[in-house]
Amino acid sequence: MPEFLAGTELFWPLAIPLATAAVCAAAWAYPRLQQAASLVGLVLTLVASLVLLQIVLSEDIVTKQFGGWAPPFGISFVADRFSAAMVVISSVLALAAGIFAIADLRRRQVKAGFYPLFQGLMVGVNGAFLTGDIFNLYVWFEVMLIATLGLITLDRTRAQLDGAIKYAVLNLFSTILFLMAIGLLYGVTGTLNMADLARVLPQTEGSVALTVSAMLFLLAFGIKAGFFPLFFWLPASYHTATIIVSAVFAGLLTKVGVYACFRVFTLLFEVNEGGIRPIVAFFAAGTMLFGVFGAAIQWDVRRILSFHIISQIGYIMLGLAIATPLAMAGAVFYIIHHIVVKANLFFVAGAIHRATGTYDLRKAGGLMKSSPLLAVLFLIPALSLAGIPPLSGFWAKFMVIDASFRGDMAWLGALALVVGLLTVFSMSKIWIEAFWKTSPRKVARVRAVPVAMLVPIAALGLITLAIGFNPEPLVAFANVAADTMTDPAQFIAAVFSEPRIAGVTP
Repeated sequence: MPEFLAGTELFWPLAIPLATAAVCAAAWAYPRLQQAASLVGLVLTLVASLVLLQIVLSEDIVTKQFGGWAPPFGISFVADRFSAAMVVISSVLALAAGIFAIADLRRRQVKAGFYPLFQGLMVGVNGAFLTGDIFNLYVWFEVMLIATLGLITLDRTRAQLDGAIKYAVLNLFSTILFLMAIGLLYGVTGTLNMADLARVLPQTEGSVALTVSAMLFLLAFGIKAGFFPLFFWLPASYHTATIIVSAVFAGLLTKVGVYACFRVFTLLFEVNEGGIRPIVAFFAAGTMLFGVFGAAIQWDVRRILSFHIISQIGYIMLGLAIATPLAMAGAVFYIIHHIVVKANLFFVAGAIHRATGTYDLRKAGGLMKSSPLLAVLFLIPALSLAGIPPLSGFWAKFMVIDASFRGDMAWLGALALVVGLLTVFSMSKIWIEAFWKTSPRKVARVRAVPVAMLVPIAALGLITLAIGFNPEPLVAFANVAADTMTDPAQFIAAVFSEPRIAGVTP
């Protein structure tokens, strides 16, 4: 890295999409220019995120204090393996979405502000992953919310406005809970810097205020992540957006809520204290069950996949409920796998709609004959989501289920196995109805799926295959990331000492 850029690696994953959003907004009347600028910005963001990950791999934790103030008063940004990996995988998904958008977006959707809003969403997502301040985490969530509401309502249809209202109401309620939790936490500790909180809280006497704050954080993040029983806004809103927006939401938005939950309940609070663990276990079990049952009764492929977002979030929460290093590693692996697979399935749903003209599986069919390549590309993420070996989903499920049996929560592991079988049913339903059966409608001509749609689907499918057939590197990475998450001392030392000192204890 050039010397004049040294120490700024935490800045670029936010600065590039922010600058790109400004360029796209300035080019409002020129859709082609917006598209080109967005693709360039997405490539540069991916490069910046890979550079950041490489630095983190060599130095463990990278920190930066903006504003010219020393911690805990400065604006802290922190990247460890977990957060850096989230920025990278988010950038990969964003680039895939940018390519898919070439074929999916209509001119009126571009003129409605898709590209500035999309880049603004990425600013919020990367900011949430890299912030080292609990209040700034709230700020980045609000940036995401503003961009999200604009993206949901691109077409300004009645269904989209209805979905946006449901999304906004529940997320604003989550915001209120979040702010209340921050207020209580600040009232007890007098600080909002996460590293400082991790240092102060163990020395602070337990109180009702801290317990209430922890519960409010759990509820606030639970709404944003789609936990049971607070998930109903998700299947009511995601399917109303254009498919490219739904794919980005499916891959990223709930994962930011999950990330925040893992960060707060490893760095600030302990799951094993205050009765949090059984609550998280209850949320995980309910989320898995109600998500998969909701998917089983749907016929719209977007609603099926939306309910499976919920179901798979339950698997991820197994890691936090068990709270062992093995379980945390499984959760990290699962999040990375799920971002790729779930977004890819929504891309496939968009391709199915392009080929058949419908999202209703009862009206679709015949794609095995007319689009055999699409059929193969669907099978990769579908079988991975269901946990069929040797794809990435099998290893993700194996890690969290194995951790549940080892961590005295065998009932959660057994439940996860049952939910996995029901997931196979849902994926089989899509396969039979959209690909295997003969189309119930007479179609004058078969509509080809554009190359711009197939390329990102194939690329994400290759990532799924690469993880599945060679899981050891990601497993090793997840193990180290989990160890870092469960050891706040490294996080504290990195923030309060020189930013490039790794593995130092205070």
